[in-house]
Amino acid sequence: MMSRPRLVVLTSLAMICFAGNSLLCRLALHGTQIDAASFTAIRIASGAATLWLIVRVRDGTPAVAGSWPSAAALFAYAIAFSYAYVTLTAGTGALILFGTVQATMIGYGVWRGERLSALQAGGYTLAIAGLIGLLLPGLSAPPLTGALSMIAAGAAWGVYSLHGAGGRDATQVTAGNFMRAVPLAIAAGAAMLPWAALDAHGIAYAIASGAIASGIGYSIWYAALRGLTATGAATIQLTVPVSAAAGGIVFLGESLTLRLAAA
Repeated sequence: MMSRPRLVVLTSLAMICFAGNSLLCRLALHGTQIDAASFTAIRIASGAATLWLIVRVRDGTPAVAGSWPSAAALFAYAIAFSYAYVTLTAGTGALILFGTVQATMIGYGVWRGERLSALQAGGYTLAIAGLIGLLLPGLSAPPLTGALSMIAAGAAWGVYSLHGAGGRDATQVTAGNFMRAVPLAIAAGAAMLPWAALDAHGIAYAIASGAIASGIGYSIWYAALRGLTATGAATIQLTVPVSAAAGGIVFLGESLTLRLAAA
């Protein structure tokens, strides 16, 4: 049984990493020349290398855990996430992402027999209402293509999180999934070569996203999941959009619209 202080620390660190991913991706795709497919390939490859090194140093053997279904869900999330941030702001993207993650994970938890308390049900209803309000047509509605792409990313991330909940060794599982996702990401990058674009800053942001915010962040999250229920894990992730929106305002010069604030 994981102690409560340890669970709080692990969960908080993971949420900071998740918010950082939104900021780094948005910064790279809007402040540099790198394209979404190249960003994804570098992000996954650097995450795999970092996790492989961690497992190698810690255990003396390369990672062999993980699974192809989890790797496929990881890749689907990463590629959809990158393309979504071509048009979405950091806060809007994070809100759509984790609103969808919540719906996916809570839906699974309820299907498995978990029951929501009155407080949880009220919070879930408010969260879904906020997501729907954000996506309603209007002058300040997010671009439809980007919103749909981020919804796909959220569903894939929810599946990935649920796959990881039962892993015995969080770091080995995450490393194995990243290593399996590398060829998928390289194939996607190769398919987009005619439109590929790279620069030093974009590559640096992609490496930071992969090695720190993704590789280390996901390993921490997998460890935290062992002490959380599916509904609890989904609810906690709703702290990320607030952090991402604040970071977008402070570091990226994004504006806080009334619609986003209400959502």
